[in-house]
Amino acid sequence: PNGLFQHQSVMPEDVARRVVPALLAAAKRAGQGSFLTVLKRFGSIRSPALLSFPRPGFTLTLDFPNRGQATLALLKELDQITVEAGGAVNPYKDARMGADIFAASFPEWQRLEAIRDPAFMSSFWAR
Repeated sequence: PNGLFQHQSVMPEDVARRVVPALLAAAKRAGQGSFLTVLKRFGSIRSPALLSFPRPGFTLTLDFPNRGQATLALLKELDQITVEAGGAVNPYKDARMGADIFAASFPEWQRLEAIRDPAFMSSFWAR
């Protein structure tokens, strides 16, 4: 396989000291190192947008070479660690996120679905 996968998560500030090491440890256990890792603190202002990824807390971005199913399994584990800690996974950088992780990351999605024009459908929304 070619290419890369990028996993970007955001987590509440009060759990970041526990969750960031857990995400890095999962990558290490999987034998997959991130060749670019970015940790940033988001500000305290929450966006009023229903599907906005930035929110108060810390965001961790990890870039992995595509090693096929092994990488996909790792990304699924990273998703689970993130949402179980009350965080969210960025769907805008992700073509493989499942509906369960999306719903856990963006609980307001149903409000948007109620007003969405059915004539406009992207492959992102169909997923």
